Amino acid sequence: MLSTKTAPNPITLDNRGSKTPDNVDIKAQRMGFEFDEQVPQYWMEESPFFSHLMNALSVLFPQGEQFFVDSVRAFRDQIDDPKLKAEVRGFIGQEAMHSLEHMAMNQHVRDRGMPVDEMEKQLNVVLDVAKLLPKRHQLAITCALEHITAMMADMLLERDDVREGMHETMRPLWAWHAIEETEHKAVAYDVFQQVGGTYAERTFYLIFSTAALGVMASYFTGRMMLNDAKRFSITDTGKSLWRMWGKNGTFSSLIPTWFGYFKPGYHPWDNDNSELIARFKAEIQAYIAPEYQNGNRKTLQ
Repeated sequence: MLSTKTAPNPITLDNRGSKTPDNVDIKAQRMGFEFDEQVPQYWMEESPFFSHLMNALSVLFPQGEQFFVDSVRAFRDQIDDPKLKAEVRGFIGQEAMHSLEHMAMNQHVRDRGMPVDEMEKQLNVVLDVAKLLPKRHQLAITCALEHITAMMADMLLERDDVREGMHETMRPLWAWHAIEETEHKAVAYDVFQQVGGTYAERTFYLIFSTAALGVMASYFTGRMMLNDAKRFSITDTGKSLWRMWGKNGTFSSLIPTWFGYFKPGYHPWDNDNSELIARFKAEIQAYIAPEYQNGNRKTLQ
């Protein structure tokens, strides 16, 4: 499933608030994924460590995406570009769907004996602290984390080996999430630019947010590994870390893209992978549950 390579398709930027290509349509779609006994406990490369890491990222998504929505919504009345206004509505709807689908996955992780409730409470404390920052700084955090999720999404769609490492029961969720993260990767950034966000703000908060995400994801992974201590393996952990951070690793390969955010004049659509989106989106339609075939526009509250 989901194997393609595309050539770059440069875009021409203008002075509109939105810089998203016209062939990208940001709309919410509920999928209705279900996770049952067919999902193996170690669904990512049959690795306990790698699977717990991906589960940890999933635990971060529902509350994290609510934070993203709130930070963008705070400036919705200041947007004067009709196209960007429509994209903000699409962004909110898509993040709502991501939250719902990952809540379903997180319940599956909880049912496997992982301390999801405890981790969610801890994450809530961290986000409550972040909400004490000025509103534009919160938006800068969202821009930074959207940059990270977008580059991870692009990597997942580009690399067959990463998708093939996922069990077939989990692959559609992560591919669908990657498609929509790519579709709306510039929305928060364009809002940030329109409301006067500065280079210093966006670059400082990329460093800050990367560190915070790394700490939380590592801690959550560690908690799950501790709960699953009988399956701990130095060999598995070492192989997984090399797979992530070694030569052409899933994360190490993203370092140049991460640094691209520091370029003056940077924009998320400098890398136009809209043709990649279109090709994968055509395949993912087959995984929409029957009750959601006509779409769903529920948004986060």
